[in-house]
Amino acid sequence: MPRVPGVWAPWPVTLGRPFPSPPVFVPSFIRMSGPAVSATLVGGTEDVTVTLAALQAEAGVLPGPACGLPPSNETAAWSLATTPAVNSLEVTVRWKGGPCSSSETEPVPESPCLVQTLLVSAAHNATCLAHLLIQVEIYANSSLTPHASENATVIPNQVYQPLGPCPCNLTAGACDIRCCCDQECSAEGRELFAQSCLGGVFGGDVSPLFDQLCSAGVAQQVPDWFPWLCVQSPLANSPFLGYFYHGSVSQRPRAASQVHLYAEPKDSSHFGYKQGDPIMTLDKAYLTVPQVSLAGQCMQNAPVAFLQNFDVRCTTHLEAYQERDGIINTKIRNGTVGGIVTPKVTYEEATDLGKYISTTETLLGNGSAPRNVTVEEHYVFRWNNNTISEVNVRVIRAEVSASWKGTMTQRFTVQFLSYNSGDEKEYSGNPGYQLGRPVRALNTDRLNNVTSLSVWQPAGRGLCTSATVRPILFGEDASSGCLLEVGIRENCTALRENAVERLSSLIQATHVAMRGNSDYSDLSDGWLEIIRVDAPGAGADPPTSASGICLDVPAQLSVRVLIAEAGAVQGLIQQEILGVETRFSTVNWQYQCGLTCEDKAGLLPLGVSVRFIKIPAQPPRPRTRFQINFTEYDCTRNEVCWPQLLYPLTRYYQGEPYSQCVAKGLLLAWFLLLAAFLSNPWTRIRQA
Repeated sequence: MPRVPGVWAPWPVTLGRPFPSPPVFVPSFIRMSGPAVSATLVGGTEDVTVTLAALQAEAGVLPGPACGLPPSNETAAWSLATTPAVNSLEVTVRWKGGPCSSSETEPVPESPCLVQTLLVSAAHNATCLAHLLIQVEIYANSSLTPHASENATVIPNQVYQPLGPCPCNLTAGACDIRCCCDQECSAEGRELFAQSCLGGVFGGDVSPLFDQLCSAGVAQQVPDWFPWLCVQSPLANSPFLGYFYHGSVSQRPRAASQVHLYAEPKDSSHFGYKQGDPIMTLDKAYLTVPQVSLAGQCMQNAPVAFLQNFDVRCTTHLEAYQERDGIINTKIRNGTVGGIVTPKVTYEEATDLGKYISTTETLLGNGSAPRNVTVEEHYVFRWNNNTISEVNVRVIRAEVSASWKGTMTQRFTVQFLSYNSGDEKEYSGNPGYQLGRPVRALNTDRLNNVTSLSVWQPAGRGLCTSATVRPILFGEDASSGCLLEVGIRENCTALRENAVERLSSLIQATHVAMRGNSDYSDLSDGWLEIIRVDAPGAGADPPTSASGICLDVPAQLSVRVLIAEAGAVQGLIQQEILGVETRFSTVNWQYQCGLTCEDKAGLLPLGVSVRFIKIPAQPPRPRTRFQINFTEYDCTRNEVCWPQLLYPLTRYYQGEPYSQCVAKGLLLAWFLLLAAFLSNPWTRIRQA
């Protein structure tokens, strides 16, 4: 194949032995302007040798490539490294010499300081297989290697001269493209972009003509008063100089992601806490308790806010668990000058480790050393006005083996109670329920009768064995579930009993409170018995030969809560519970087989749904014939509601007591009457 000047053609090669696929370089040509380049040799790379050689190109003609050339002095400043990969080879060529440096008299060189042509060849038994051509053109970059100078930068007097005469000059020691005011650009280089210079203040026009200058209104449209009220001033005396007056430089505002997270804690505890203020310790640090962020992550050093309760759970690996600093030696500022509160800490031992720890590997023998871990921490703060009077902490610990591997679920609660409250059981409303508060429940079949209605809160794989529970909140519909492991040879009767037992464990109560402040010790104080609809009877089980099929398995628990408005207290609507019903739903379960039915555990989904149904306290009044025919007075069908023109003075408004609304309405009417009496028409009548 003939060679054409300026064009390089592949050199004919002879393969010594067959390859799975001919290797090639990707890419096959690289223009190199930095210290290193990389390419990939793909194809049959087994027993392939990669070499580097320098080519001497004359008059734009490249010589024919040849494999197996001995290294010359021209390649001594280059290094060749290969990294094997899957059916490929990563080839990296790196310049070992120092960086190019330009002279101080030529800040922007017009020609590169290093020009060379390199050839990377892949060969097998002296037979050329592929070539990589590298054209090296490296320019000097004086901005990366600035010349050391002891001359300090002289800042001009900002009152008479702008601080930045060329704002587009962003690179020190190098020419910035399209910045015509950059003094580091040579005359030849500036001619390349002379027709595309940056304009405005950024391009160097730091003292533009201001509107009040007399010479500024010659070439543009000006108002009529301009010739008489313009300002005669030299261009050097610009009002823009005031931006840099007397060297006062404002700090650059930081982005939100660059704000220092470990700033000095803001201490406002000497003058009393306000709601939301972080609680401070004697060491001028925040009192921290692990909390869950909006993204669902557990923050170990989250500050505790005054009068803000929370109940969170954090999951961590036993291998990465680290014990937090104990609170037993912590002293908390109570909100007065010099006031200190010492927490009272009590420790308890966990009785059921399976509630907190789910191991993923078999436990080792007794030879491993035990260690203590904290599984629960409960903080109770007693507050009085804007101070803290008492702090009680209950810590539940567990002893585990140091070789256990798995996940551990920790619980942290913070509760603020008034200093004169008798117990730690808070009301869910007074008297009616508040939205988002737990539904109060009672179990009369056991000694400790205080309980709650719950729904599942799955974690990990979503199995029922590791799922935790959370209370049902008033007015909030909920739906959750978990997965029950069932074998292919599971007994259907035992499966039904197991499913009913797990679903019934969520409603371990016999009565619910009608109001949010019903007394636990008085069953006649508004307690309603829960209506339970038992699971339907199971049909005939399939024959023994039909393994993996069970009929009428209870899999869904529906909880319906009837609520209604019972009146208002100081203008606030009070809601109460009228009844609670639980009902089971069944499904036909069948073991799901793949290609073959293996003796592995299947999954049966169990679910619970909670629905709050609001019913009217009394039947609505029937609409009159006028309301039916004249719909323009119906507020629900029109944008304009004439019956609510004086809404604050009607009985429908419940934001304030009715007596206050009437008093304010009469006062407003008096002011309107006085304004009308003192208006201009009445003044003219009196003067007449």
